[in-house]
Amino acid sequence: MAVLEKTSRHFGTEEIINLENKYGAHNYHPLPVVLSRGEGVYVWDVEGKKYYDFLSAYSAVNQGHCHPKIVHAMVTQAQTLTLTSRAFFNDQLGPYEKYITETFGFDKVLPMNTGAEAVETALKLCRKWAYEVKGVEEHEAQIIVCEGNFHGRTTTIISFSNDENARKNFGPYTAGFIKIAYDDLDALEKALVSTKNIAGFLVEPIQGEAGVYVPSEGYLAKAKALCEKHNVLFIADEVQTGIARTGKLLAVHHENVQPDILILGKAISGGVYPVSAVLANDSVMNVIKPGQHGSTFGGNPVAAAVAVAALEVVKDEKLAENAENLGNLFREKIGEFVASSNIATLVRGKGLLNAIVINDTEESDTAWNICMRLRDNGLLAKPTHGNIIRFAPPLVMNEEQLLDCVNIIINTLKEFEK
Repeated sequence: MAVLEKTSRHFGTEEIINLENKYGAHNYHPLPVVLSRGEGVYVWDVEGKKYYDFLSAYSAVNQGHCHPKIVHAMVTQAQTLTLTSRAFFNDQLGPYEKYITETFGFDKVLPMNTGAEAVETALKLCRKWAYEVKGVEEHEAQIIVCEGNFHGRTTTIISFSNDENARKNFGPYTAGFIKIAYDDLDALEKALVSTKNIAGFLVEPIQGEAGVYVPSEGYLAKAKALCEKHNVLFIADEVQTGIARTGKLLAVHHENVQPDILILGKAISGGVYPVSAVLANDSVMNVIKPGQHGSTFGGNPVAAAVAVAALEVVKDEKLAENAENLGNLFREKIGEFVASSNIATLVRGKGLLNAIVINDTEESDTAWNICMRLRDNGLLAKPTHGNIIRFAPPLVMNEEQLLDCVNIIINTLKEFEK
């Protein structure tokens, strides 16, 4: 009762963190900063300190925090009709489905809520297509995945992860997956010819969680061609890389690839509401019939209105072009520093999805300590895989802001020079 009585007054940083530690499951290890407001590229903590956001909620707020157009769409629809389930039609879903399929060049979309849900949907769709269209014997379908992948944390998805922290003591695991090295066409071809039961190839155009690994130029186009040759579905997980993050509307567009199945999430809503989507053409999507897959909230009126507004912002504000230009500038400036640095060994990325590799082991806490100092210096970022720091600001950032951030990053890294 005491906690409830205090909800009307201001909580301090330490108090809020203690509340989470006491009452929340310990399934995350956040940087110790408590945010209470966001606008554009900035966030503010409960003490009123202002920061540049260089994580963008793992690329969910590409359009910037609390974008007025997206928030307006959400509030307006929330005051009109929020949820009907799919037991009835609603007046927002059809127009959204038309808009998103035309935007990305597909016949149909299956709307869901979270990225992991969308991945699960794509896997089910791929398997069903294999049995009903390709002619694979039931229960025999195999889907090729890549080592170092991150597609979510459901039971099936962790079954083909090689992140032992995400897998340990969650078995038994789901069968039906073949793991190969990322960015290795020979390994892909070998897997494709190993059995006639291959249904699909699930791949991230850039491996985000693994440390922003950008594959060799031509890898995606050649992988798609191999899949076509062997009548296998090419499934692109663009939950983190999509919606202009890498300098194109989709990361696969850098190589003019059109996936057979496209998975979207995160920034499809601009970070104001959970929205995800799986897109495919009729030859694939039509295997799903009523009662075989769905979601109470998937395709709800608020989600539909929000997603249309979020995609319009990307187009109207030319966010892909901005990400491309500022990403090149970021890697150029950081690259100049890295050339003579002994704390940073490499900068890599595409568009505004970038990472700096820190000169220490994965087990070290150096990258974490650097992120703590970046926080002190007014910029929020987070390590991935111990010694890699991901830098992914909202795509509404301008050049002046980016150069200010580059200075903060370089000056902070200099504090850790060995």
